[in-house]
Amino acid sequence: MLHQRACREVIAKIWFIRFQTSLRSNSQQVCVRLLPSPRCFFDEPVHVKVDGLSPHQKVELRSKLKDDKGVIFRASALVAADASGQVDLCRSPSLGGSYTGVESMGLFWAMAAETPHSKLLKKNVLASMMVDIEVLHGDTGELLATETNERRFMTEGVRRIPLGMKEGRIRGVLFLPPGQGPFPGVLDVYTLGGGISEVRASLLANKGIVVLALAYYGFQDMPRTVPKYFDLEYFEEAITFLRRQPQVQGPGIGILSISKSGDLALSMASFLSGISATACINGSNANTVVPLHYKDLIIPSITPIVENVTFSPSGILDIRDALPDPETEGNRGSVIPIERSSSRFLFAASEDDRNWNSCLFAQQAAARLRHHGKENFEVVMYPRAGHFLEVPYMPHCPSGFHTAVGQVVVFGGEAKAHHQAQLDLWRRVQEFFRKHLDGNNTAQKAMLYTSG
Repeated sequence: MLHQRACREVIAKIWFIRFQTSLRSNSQQVCVRLLPSPRCFFDEPVHVKVDGLSPHQKVELRSKLKDDKGVIFRASALVAADASGQVDLCRSPSLGGSYTGVESMGLFWAMAAETPHSKLLKKNVLASMMVDIEVLHGDTGELLATETNERRFMTEGVRRIPLGMKEGRIRGVLFLPPGQGPFPGVLDVYTLGGGISEVRASLLANKGIVVLALAYYGFQDMPRTVPKYFDLEYFEEAITFLRRQPQVQGPGIGILSISKSGDLALSMASFLSGISATACINGSNANTVVPLHYKDLIIPSITPIVENVTFSPSGILDIRDALPDPETEGNRGSVIPIERSSSRFLFAASEDDRNWNSCLFAQQAAARLRHHGKENFEVVMYPRAGHFLEVPYMPHCPSGFHTAVGQVVVFGGEAKAHHQAQLDLWRRVQEFFRKHLDGNNTAQKAMLYTSG
């Protein structure tokens, strides 16, 4: 009996070794391919394929990246190989994980932060963002293959020029496309959180646009906290600086804004000259947070109604209705008089924006222009999208710390709808600036020289 038991144990070990050897052999044949290349720009898609699997074998695909703050973002998809042993995310549906169905870039846009309420941070655009892709055996969890996608921000020849003391008060980074130009010029003003967005600016420079990513606090030697008021003359200096760059074709420039910077952009377009195109993403049509000063003019900030703050089902602050209707009695003094402007406007609003009612604000801005006989605007609404509409494939941020509130709040949106909105808006923004920053448009040129 002992001899038979020993024989069975030896046979079992042999079969186990053969099984492990077989798995290792299979794993050596499995490979991940990122097409057309493992290197691409952040706003570009990659075609993910896995070859060398058994017919109809189930595997788990995982993606992982670490942002500049050290926060880990992950996504996963459970997929089955076809009859030839291949997984192709352009046609292989995810059966479970971070997303379901056929989503060629699902491993990227469906990423979520391991640390709750985190927004992906990328400060250094000189360095690529590395996304690790892993293929694991669906039953055993064994690692079968890996590949890394290098997602870059600056194409060869783009110049990144930090602005310092010699530019006076202006702080930020100027991005110049390769070549002599002239190119369209855009002032990129980011959110209330301070600092700048070099990601958006560098990717636009890749498309042949001169971009000044402008800081207005919380950057270098600027005040670290929100100032008591914003000075529009500072932004006027930045516009003048950008228009004087020899690579900028003129006569006017564009402004790209999001969130709080949306009302700053509308104020610039209303009171300052030389602005041909203003893109306002989930912004307000009234001045918010702190007063705005311009020479002898003061526009007060609209006062939030604290009683309108609620809690989401998960217990997070929901401030969507904290800002009252700007067009009601007592609030109209904060509304920005955009009818003064000769700029073209693009208003983009997310229908599930929980930061504030950006759809109402966009509609009111358009109605104000129409009331004054103007049709110099377009409005686009995005169902089920949240507040932070960023560049394509940027992970959705459903909640996070709000600088003005001082607490974590809900920002809204569903990941897939938010991703689709970002894709569409990125295309629209580029088309908008190219169309309305055409220096050969003589009618527009005449309006610019008589505005302000």
